[in-house]
Parts: sequence; C-alpha cells; structure tokens
Amino acid sequence: MVLIKEFRVVLPCSVQEYQVGQLYSVAEASKNETGGGEGIEVLKNEPYEKDGEKGQYTHKIYHLKSKVPAFVRMIAPEGSLVFHEKAWNAYPYCRTIVTNEYMKDDFFIKIETWHKPDLGTLENVHGLDPNTWKTVEIVHIDIADRSQVEPAKELANNSDCPQMCAYKLVTIKFKWWGLQSKVENFIQKQEKRIFTNFHRQLFCWIDKWIDLTMEDIRRMEDETQKELETMRKKGTVRGTSAADV
Repeated sequence: MVLIKEFRVVLPCSVQEYQVGQLYSVAEASKNETGGGEGIEVLKNEPYEKDGEKGQYTHKIYHLKSKVPAFVRMIAPEGSLVFHEKAWNAYPYCRTIVTNEYMKDDFFIKIETWHKPDLGTLENVHGLDPNTWKTVEIVHIDIADRSQVEPAKELANNSDCPQMCAYKLVTIKFKWWGLQSKVENFIQKQEKRIFTNFHRQLFCWIDKWIDLTMEDIRRMEDETQKELETMRKKGTVRGTSAADV
C-alpha cells in the first residue's frame, strides 16, 4: 500500500518565471537546513538526456537526523537516517525520488510535478489510471492562508496578473510494521507544510530572482554547493526540525 495526494499550488507568476524562482528558492532554502554536521550534500548537478526526456539531474544526500519524528529516531539504528534525493528536472515536468539505504525497497517518497498556466482546475494531469486516480486526495494550498478568499477566484478577476499552478503528486511508501500508516500520514502532513512555506518564501523573494537568467541560476547553484559543504561541517542548523512542528 502507498499513500498518494496531489497538492495544487496556485501562484501569481508565469510558468516561465517560476522556473527561475523555484531554482533560486531551492538554493536559498538549502542553506537554512544546513550546519552542525547535518544538512544537504550535493553530489551531482548536471544536464541529462534519456528516452527523449532532457533536463537537469541532481543527486543530493540529506543528513537530517534531527528532522525526523522522535518516535522514528528512538528505534532507528545509528547512521540509518540518511536520505538520498535524486531529481530529474525536465521543466515544466519534474520528478523527485527520495530513498533510504537502510530501508531499501520498504521506503520511498516520489514527487512528480507538472507546472501548468492555469488556476488549478485540471484533473488528473499526471495521467494516472482511473482506479488509482480515485484514491488520490486533492489538497489545495493557499500561500496567503486566507480562508475567506479563494486565490483562484481572486486571480481570475485580474486578467493582467500572470498565473500558474504547480500540480505536485506525492506518493509515499513506508513499510515498517506498526508504524506504516502513522509515518505515511506524518510525511504527507510535512510535505504540505514544506510546500506552503517554500512557496511563501518564493513569493517573498520575488524581487531577488525575477530578473535572473538561467545562467545566473547555474552559477548560483555552483556557489551554493561549495557553501553548503562548508556549512554542513561546522556551525548549527538554522532550519526548524520537522519533529518540532
């Protein structure tokens, strides 16, 4: 069994603008999760082309023991709380898979994202079979968190405002007797929190990335990779532990 949800994030920018904003924000957010022996280690960041798909491939290792829930830390063996993230960014489609060497095939998180120029009204953009699609829970994320205002309607009333939606399909498998449902639901809850906070930051940083080019972004990523390695080996972690939320 796996737990699948589709998160829809509507944003006031174009699909083309978001590509730069996303990469800028990923680099900046990585710094806030690194330090004190923990954090993000970038192993690869390079172009790829396979089976007609072309984009940027990244392989990162997350050393984030303090970020997992306490009930998992209590029973997990030493050194097992290291996660590998492999991502294929063939924008506007992106695919990310997170695995753990200790749990092997008993654990993975898969995030597939389509970025579309609409207000989050498309159904089954990932092309799932009908039976699987019936089991998927749809979660709308409003980065302003204003329950009295529907962002899609607000944007629709402003025809001059660019608009797009990130359709993020999250599939989680955690096969551990007695903990499966609890952990899968915990991870989905954290994914919603991460998506919400990330896109709030992306919007708040818009003045910093709106005029950048992809060449600027690649140069920034190279600099960030070196900075992360230095930060991970010293200092304290600046990010907030998921277990504390």
